[in-house]
Amino acid sequence: MEPEGKILEKKSEPKKTLFRFFLTAFLVVGCTLLITLFLPERVLVDGSVDIGLFSLIPAFFLILYIFITKRILEALILATLMCFVFSDGINFLVAFNEGLTSVMMNEDTAWLIIVCGLMGSIIRLIEKTGGSFAFGDFVARHSKTRKGALLWTYLLGIIIFIDDYLNSLTVGSCMSPITDKHKVSREELTYIVDSTAAPVCVLLPISTWAVFASRLFVANGLTTEQDALKYFIKTIPFNFYAWIALIVVLLLIFRVIPPIGRMKKADDRVKNGGPLAPANSEKMDIRGGKQEEEINHGKMIDFALPIACLIISTILCDVNMQMGVIITLGFMFFFYVGRGLLSALDFSDYCIEGIKNMLLPLIMMVLAFLFSYASKRIEFTQTIIDSVFPVMKNIPELMPLFIFLILGATEFITGTNWGLYIISLPIVIPLSQTIGANTILSISAVLSAGVFGSHICFYSDATIISSSACGCDNFEHGLSQMPYGLIGAGISAILFTIAGFIF
Repeated sequence: MEPEGKILEKKSEPKKTLFRFFLTAFLVVGCTLLITLFLPERVLVDGSVDIGLFSLIPAFFLILYIFITKRILEALILATLMCFVFSDGINFLVAFNEGLTSVMMNEDTAWLIIVCGLMGSIIRLIEKTGGSFAFGDFVARHSKTRKGALLWTYLLGIIIFIDDYLNSLTVGSCMSPITDKHKVSREELTYIVDSTAAPVCVLLPISTWAVFASRLFVANGLTTEQDALKYFIKTIPFNFYAWIALIVVLLLIFRVIPPIGRMKKADDRVKNGGPLAPANSEKMDIRGGKQEEEINHGKMIDFALPIACLIISTILCDVNMQMGVIITLGFMFFFYVGRGLLSALDFSDYCIEGIKNMLLPLIMMVLAFLFSYASKRIEFTQTIIDSVFPVMKNIPELMPLFIFLILGATEFITGTNWGLYIISLPIVIPLSQTIGANTILSISAVLSAGVFGSHICFYSDATIISSSACGCDNFEHGLSQMPYGLIGAGISAILFTIAGFIF
């Protein structure tokens, strides 16, 4: 039994944390209001405010605060408030409220909540009917070693290529019990899952990423709707970061590249008998950090048929992931309830339970979208692009390199890869055509930058989904995979430089 003093101390901790947050928020808002007194005259541009290089301040604050406190939710809220203070002054709370409403009513946010929430339900149902156990037993019989389990994770990540969310949630939740038996740190598992999600989707023409990018090509007048997918295929050989990311993670599995930095610490922690997951990982885990209460020895079809239904229905519905998830849940109801594995009441209860398990990751992604929305209000991305335009204009051969580096850094800060594509492609496409740079190579650099930035960002959707599926703290995941992401970025930068001069 714990001493009374320790119990009282634990009870007072949330109050101290809340007080510290409000005090920090008061100081941040107060200091930002003071800075606005020295701003140049603010010019409204399509509802946004051009404040020049001052727009970089919230981004620097966000990264610094995360590294100092490791509190990502707080960092996103405070950085967002800073953006709204810069754009709306003392009316920042009104702007914050309107921004939050706009983000929540956005079609992409609704898609995110529906798809990720219902994917949580699908995963929970597969677990409760024993499908996950059956799949784990199948993999265990075909993989006797640690390396074999990691190779299965890598292979499964490539097979499930339709969507990065589907990929990460399925592979992470199914493989974590298996890799746990082989004493693989959750950081390494999450890195493998993350590295075979978006990098695979952006390299294959039958994926949600390909469909989205193709539509943007048409919207920006680059090609016709009939030839959009063919144009996307032309970018695949030059999507250097995605290719390198897939190679680097494979080299880590075979230990050609050793564990580095935080990954090495995690490896040593597990080898010395420590926990498989870093501290506070249970908050992100879609299973709540708990193992299954009772082991249900299901059949392989309880895993394979729902996943096959999900992939096939998504493809048949024009790669519409939302339709695929809804159809799959309907199929699972008849498949599980009809065979007596679950009652109708249990089915609905586990669906709700799965959605609840996705709540924290969803909140974090909504806040990341809100920060991205707020940073647009102060022209953050546009300011960065404008600052390097003169250099790109003078040396068009280096345009792909500059695009990759600058947009990769921007994506690392904003954390929304598809949002970056929407903002940057209308600028990059006409700019590359104007200065005589290779348009396909420039677009490939944009696609690579989105994958790289979201890959190492602590609060990007890729990081959050992979972390929640594998049961790993997303800050530790971001830090542990960052060296490998930087290796991939360095090699990609060299390749974009060479390709820029050759093509």
